[in-house]
Order: sequence, then C-alpha cells, then structure tokens
Amino acid sequence: MNDTEDRFLTTPAGLRLCYRLDGPEDGVLLLLIAGLGLDLTSWPRPMVDAFTGNGFRVVRPDNRDIGRSDRMRTPPPGLLRQALARPRPDAYDLADMAEDTRHLLDHLGIERAHLVGMSMGGMIAQTLAARHPHRVTTLTSVFSTTGSRKVGQPALSTLVRMARRPARTPEESVTRHLALLAHIGSRVFPPDEACERAWAGAVWERGRDPEGVARQIGAIQASGDRTAELRRIPAPTVVVHGTRDPMVHPSGGRATAAVPGARHVEITGMGHHLAPGVLDRLVGLTTDLARGHGAAVTRTRTGEAA
Repeated sequence: MNDTEDRFLTTPAGLRLCYRLDGPEDGVLLLLIAGLGLDLTSWPRPMVDAFTGNGFRVVRPDNRDIGRSDRMRTPPPGLLRQALARPRPDAYDLADMAEDTRHLLDHLGIERAHLVGMSMGGMIAQTLAARHPHRVTTLTSVFSTTGSRKVGQPALSTLVRMARRPARTPEESVTRHLALLAHIGSRVFPPDEACERAWAGAVWERGRDPEGVARQIGAIQASGDRTAELRRIPAPTVVVHGTRDPMVHPSGGRATAAVPGARHVEITGMGHHLAPGVLDRLVGLTTDLARGHGAAVTRTRTGEAA
C-alpha cells in the first residue's frame, strides 16, 4: 500500500509541517529524515518501497524551510557568517528541528519509532535520540557527523560549489544538481542520471528555497559539537559512511560512532549520495537492526515484492 499524498500538521508553536506516509497501516513505524536542502522526495522510491516491503510504515517529513513545510521568518545567514561558522543570534538549531520531529510522532500517535537520517537528517535523528530517548527504538545515521569542527568537514572544492549563487531557472537547477552530484557522488556507485534529472526538475516546483538552506546551515552551526550528547544515546545504532565523501569527510562517521555500542560501517567507494548500488545495503542494515530489537520485519531487496 502506498500513500503519496502530502499531509500536514501544525506544531504547538504554529509551524506547519508537511509529511507523507507509505506502507501498511499496521507496519512498524520507520521515520526517514532528509538532509540539508533536501525535501521528502529525496529518499529514492526504490528505497521507500523496499522498506514498506519489509513491513515498515514509512514516514517522510519535509524539514522546516524546505519542500512544503513552512519557511522561517528570520533572515538567513550571509556567506561570511557561514564561512566563519558564526550563526545569527536568532538562528534555530538542530534541537528545534528534532522537536519538529517529536511533534510529528505525537501527531501520528506514535510513542516510539525507528529513525533513519542522512547527513543533516542524521544530526536531527541523533539529537532526538539523545534528548528524547524513549521515543527512539533504533537509529541509523547515514553520512552524518557530530558537529565537531575537527571531523566531518566538507572539502574546499565542495564549499566553493556550495557558495555559488542560487540557480535562477529550473533548467539551471537541474544542471547544478547533476554537476554537484558528479562531485559528491561516486564512480563506484554511479547515480541514475535520468532519475536524478527528473527529481531535480520536480523539486524545483515543489519548493526549494536558497534562504531556507542557508538557515538550515545556520542550525547546524548553532548546535556546535554534539559529541557529549551522542555518548548519552541508549538506542541501538548503526553508523554508515562512505570512504569517498567530499561533503562530510568520513572522519565524521567515525566520530559519530561515539554512540555507545554503535556499529560503524564504512562502504568502500560510496560518496554523499543514495545511489542505486548502495540502497540494498542501507535497507538491509536498518532492517536487520530493527529486527534485532523487537520489530517483526522481513527482508527484501529494492525492486522486489515482499
């Protein structure tokens, strides 16, 4: 069963958030949290289908400031502030974004969920697991980091690309996306260019916002080094990172394994992208983690029926 309709909730603070639900209504709740500047459609459809085929009820939110969720009213940090990692005094932080996620669980009437977060989404998931441990059954952190400036830093070549002026047309946005993907992705696990082109065109219409992305960067920087929090996470955790990641250096994944008892998995050749060649591995790691901690789930591969 798939339900790809956008749904909405309003938090106690009046923030309107968008989300989608997929899979069996009685399935094990799995929450997928997307990364910096990425909306809920950034989770590849074959990955979502594999999770639902394994018996999960999949929830995908748009984080604040992206997709069809509300935009914040505070000014975005300028490039100089971003470069110096000096967030604005009125910046929100990852804890605020984790609260958004908690309100989504409350809205759905879900006490506990399995979490998967990629990149910034991994940081949000880590924060929720640290601050509201009773809400998180397991945690899968994918190519994410701790907030320490000593680890997980993007390559200079990546920062230069991110500092370019925003795209002004859908066509330019698609070209920029494919160029960035060629840089942060992997030759070992290449992207499906046709799918990426279609996604980039659709996401332009759905609500990409350069100012929102800048505010999300500010949220990461405002949160500082979260290593001490990670050491308090009780949830069974798997930390996944690629060996070739110019967006979040692999040292970020190694540092994230500070979570007590965390399993650290480095995938040789994987970049900062959910490429077709890594989806089965990621789905399998998350499913096995959930199954090992009480979830009655099965195992299927992407593209296969349950």
